[in-house]
Amino acid sequence: MFYHLLYPLSTKYSVFNLFRYITLRSAYAGITALILSFVIGPHLIRWLKSHNFVAGAREKSLANQHNKKGTPTMGGILILISIVVPTLLWAKLTEPFIHLILFLCISLGMLGLCDDMRKIKQGKGLRPLFKFIWQIAIAICIGIYVILFPKDSAYTTSTSFMFLKNTFLYLGCFYIVFVIFVLVGTSNATNLTDGLDGLSIGLVAESAVAFAVLAYIVGNVKMSSYLNILYIPGSGELTIFLSSAVGASLGFLWFNTHPAELFMGDTGALALGGSIGGCAVFIKQEILLLLVGGVFVIEALSVMLQVMYFKKTGGKRFFKMSPLHHHFEKLGIPENRIVVRFWIVGILFDLAAFSTLKIR
Repeated sequence: MFYHLLYPLSTKYSVFNLFRYITLRSAYAGITALILSFVIGPHLIRWLKSHNFVAGAREKSLANQHNKKGTPTMGGILILISIVVPTLLWAKLTEPFIHLILFLCISLGMLGLCDDMRKIKQGKGLRPLFKFIWQIAIAICIGIYVILFPKDSAYTTSTSFMFLKNTFLYLGCFYIVFVIFVLVGTSNATNLTDGLDGLSIGLVAESAVAFAVLAYIVGNVKMSSYLNILYIPGSGELTIFLSSAVGASLGFLWFNTHPAELFMGDTGALALGGSIGGCAVFIKQEILLLLVGGVFVIEALSVMLQVMYFKKTGGKRFFKMSPLHHHFEKLGIPENRIVVRFWIVGILFDLAAFSTLKIR
């Protein structure tokens, strides 16, 4: 909004020329998101408590999880507001990428909200198959749009290969299946990781920072050329959205750090995870998600390994408990220590992802 209102004034007043710079608008989008979180957060917590939108014990088999009972949930509402509003204020709203990422974020957030509401009212969320179908439907919409209205038709159904410059994996008719796998996988992996205070939201903030940098590079013709990365016109505007996500995540972490005053619930987890995956799709860096979201990948794999091992061994467990963060809880490691160590591992994965830009 500010871009469209103020940048045209630059013909008369040169100071408004600043609004054409993505870096400036990204910085203020992040600041706006952070301030919104601080302002709205306490009011939302009181409102959720007054309407009894609170969580039960997350894991009955973990004693310390009983202390979390009664904590307000659906904090993803705060995250959504703190992302959407700054994006609308600071992004170039004529850019299709902004429309797509907002659609993805809000639609997955609404799905998560329905699931959270059902858990609170009926004690059981939406059927997994129903959630899965809706996630697939949303991903199909994104995939179809990317194919029908490409920014670069030569690479419409392809993805970049990390470590190799000017090398792409062409997927053809399987591209939509690939998009489904990326979006459904990232949203559910983020949801699985949301089991300790501050764990998932801290990792999301790290991933959003990484993809904000990547989106800026991909949308900048000079920088993308220098680093041998596919240039995608308009993708730089995703930096605004991702900066808003960083600010919103840090703002939410203020209330979610141990002991948490607020849980994000599926409302926030599905929206954030899917949005990170969506940005990866739009800038053709889907495979790089394996590094940027390395901790989320490990958490999801730990659940899959646990289930397969349980079935093959007739009831034995590979981990003491899954996802992986609960395994470490079972070992007696304090919650705060697990969270911070997972954040550190997440940073290492992000640095590894950035190293691939120069290795290419």
